Amino acid sequence: MDSSDVPVIPESVTSPVRSGAPTNSLARWLLRNRVQPLGPESPADTATKRPWWMVMCLTGVDYFSTLSYLPSIAVLAAGALAPLATLLIVALTLLGMLPMYRRVAKESPYGQGSVAMLERLLPFWKGKFFVLVLLGFVATSWIITITLSSADATVHLLENPYAPSFLAGHAVTITIVLLLTLGGVFLLGFREAVAVAIPLVAAYLALNAVVIGVGLYNVFTEPAALAGWTEALTSRGGGFGDLLGPAIIAFPLLVLGLSGFETGVSMMPLVASAGKTSEERLASRIRNTRKLLTAAALIMSAYLLSSTFVTTLLIPEEAFEDGGEASGRALAYLAHELVGNTFGTVYDVSSILILWFAGASAMAGLINIVPRYLPSYGMAPEWSRAVRPVVLVYTGISILITIGFNADVNAQAGAYATGILAMMVSGAIAVTISAIRRHQRRASIAFTILTLTLLYALGENILEKPDGIAISAFFILGIIVVSLVSRVSRTTELRVETVELDDQARRFITDSLVFDGALNLIATKPKPGKKTDYARKETAQRGMNPVPGRADVLFLEIEVVDPSSFSETLHVRGEEVNGLRVLRAQSPAAPNAIAAILLALRDASGVRPHAYFEWSEGNPLGHLLRYLLLGQGDTAPVVREILRQNEADPACRPGIHVGGG
Repeated sequence: MDSSDVPVIPESVTSPVRSGAPTNSLARWLLRNRVQPLGPESPADTATKRPWWMVMCLTGVDYFSTLSYLPSIAVLAAGALAPLATLLIVALTLLGMLPMYRRVAKESPYGQGSVAMLERLLPFWKGKFFVLVLLGFVATSWIITITLSSADATVHLLENPYAPSFLAGHAVTITIVLLLTLGGVFLLGFREAVAVAIPLVAAYLALNAVVIGVGLYNVFTEPAALAGWTEALTSRGGGFGDLLGPAIIAFPLLVLGLSGFETGVSMMPLVASAGKTSEERLASRIRNTRKLLTAAALIMSAYLLSSTFVTTLLIPEEAFEDGGEASGRALAYLAHELVGNTFGTVYDVSSILILWFAGASAMAGLINIVPRYLPSYGMAPEWSRAVRPVVLVYTGISILITIGFNADVNAQAGAYATGILAMMVSGAIAVTISAIRRHQRRASIAFTILTLTLLYALGENILEKPDGIAISAFFILGIIVVSLVSRVSRTTELRVETVELDDQARRFITDSLVFDGALNLIATKPKPGKKTDYARKETAQRGMNPVPGRADVLFLEIEVVDPSSFSETLHVRGEEVNGLRVLRAQSPAAPNAIAAILLALRDASGVRPHAYFEWSEGNPLGHLLRYLLLGQGDTAPVVREILRQNEADPACRPGIHVGGG
């Protein structure tokens, strides 16, 4: 080929991945909006930013809405000791969880949270498997947030004195309607979450302040209430251990009051920042997120402690039991009893709205976190990056759980606490490992104590409410099974989205085209610790394969790195070894990388390349398992199959030649 006819080889070539574009309007609508990866250059990171206090309101619809049902759960779990158990939660919040998540915000500033920290700390398959388990707990926590919040919204609706009588006995149906409405909103497209959250949170906190203020006034102006509580405490025994022991046993269920931290970190890409450089803006975002976390923790601690105190002292204990007037709605009960039914109805409407919106916050979290991991591992189909299909899946699961729990708030508390505690344990482990690696002795000791405390709470919760771990196990098993099936079904996908060639690689390709107008590549396998004898390899291939006699050849060498990964941009570099030219790349899977490079060379040069291989020794089934787990095996047949699936025309398909015994 004359040098003037040789095409200019571009630096970057987009792989001809079959888009599988939907053919009908419904499918196109379902797959239109897709979740983007998080990071400094992602669309999520360049989205509209808000002041930290506004984003705190979006976090708060999940965090603060727990006031609707947490006091009831506290009294059921600890009786008269509920305020003491809540005091332990407040101490854990301010002295443990807040410092931990302030550190998570610094080390995972793009919203991935503690899951991403552990993924970095535990590479290869063990890291991926650990992430799958964590995602099972994440799914448990946020799906139960959706179902529990909707169920509690139903309780507030049905217990309102002005509620139509025909609604009685239809809690499950009403909750399902709320879930379908939530799913419908996300199917249509939900963008102004922050704008909706601000008035909801402001109104809800103001109404709660009125109820709690009136309640505190009644406690301290009616001696009988305070006297009855102190009598209930002394009846348990006068020792400090008699009071603290039951409170410690009860407090694991109250971790529902800690639900906002992981949500707060996940909202980091929405937090506004200031600075001239990207580093300054990132540092500003971290500072502002820490303000968000601190303010939310202080507000929630004050409300949680005071609300549990007034509800414990002013509401008869039998009213908290299943079917009681204060079951799942202690503050709403006081709003009606102390301020009147008109105010109580306003409070109920506010509670219903914020509880429903807490489900929206959890749905947004699920939409954003799970698709960012599984498809990139090859452990979910590509359609799972689209928002609408996953909304349908999550809504269906939420409806099944609602039916299974009969829309009972208290029955779902154990599963909710299990999911939240598991996420918090993972965060505590991540920051502990980080502190140890940085040789920060005091932080290491403090976070180790926090990890042990959370592990105790998780273990105690599992023993007390085993249905929680059973539901989590269901989600974990489901994610793992779907992931493995997807991984196997996607083995012959091209995977690589873009092939990038350095200057040396492009020069090698151009020289080869100038020499004889063809591209002939000999595939070689790098041997760790040993130098490849390329000259001997070339002689062997010319003897066993139909390499044209004087044809110019290039060597193609793929180093397999972290085969647990999946999609990527492939960087190809050219290196000269003893006068022979080698194209080298790193990839999770050798066959997929070779196929992508061959197609990229074809598209860049207009010449159909030919690749030459040698048969591998060993059992074909063993080679298949090695390919699935380690990204390598009997490469040639897999390369050909990948090419066949991504190029239907045999005349345009790169040639694959295999020789040897």
